[in-house]
Amino acid sequence: MTDDRTPADEELEATAEAALDTLEALRAENSTLKDQVLRVAAEAENTKRRAERDANDARAYAIQKFARDLLGVADNLSRAMAAQPADSADPAVKNFVLGVEMTEKALQSAFEQNGLKKLDPAKGDKFDPHLHQAVMEQPSDEVAGGSVIQTLQAGYELFGRIVRPAMVAVAAKGSGPAGDGANPYTADGDDAGAAVDRRA
Repeated sequence: MTDDRTPADEELEATAEAALDTLEALRAENSTLKDQVLRVAAEAENTKRRAERDANDARAYAIQKFARDLLGVADNLSRAMAAQPADSADPAVKNFVLGVEMTEKALQSAFEQNGLKKLDPAKGDKFDPHLHQAVMEQPSDEVAGGSVIQTLQAGYELFGRIVRPAMVAVAAKGSGPAGDGANPYTADGDDAGAAVDRRA
């Protein structure tokens, strides 16, 4: 079988192959550039979101230092209320105590309106190292080990971020109503309620 192609046909075929190679190269370059554009757009969007989040955080926590400075005032007002004279008949003392109480309430109200929440764990609450700072540990017959016995100083959080942890006394391990977790109503292995007088 003879090749009937002329030099013009061969030149045309070579030109077509070169055009196809160029087209494939342009498609590959186009795909690469498209991928780069998508990456740049995603990075720009992430940068925009990060900037918005940082701006929101800056607005939300701008009062954090100011709030921390005011916590000393709140502590002093609480101490003043704790040290008030009991049942004073003097009207001046009564009015003074009332004024301190109203000031403390107004300050706490201002804290709450601005997102500053008081952390004052109750006796028996579970100790949470994210919210509380244990300053002492002691045995207790009233609460289980690892629970709060007493709050020594209230803590505060601002929009979920701790400004100051609550300072607490914590029950030591093995603490609890029965000491070791045994039933306090049994003695020497008796069944629960065995010692109860059932006579009517």
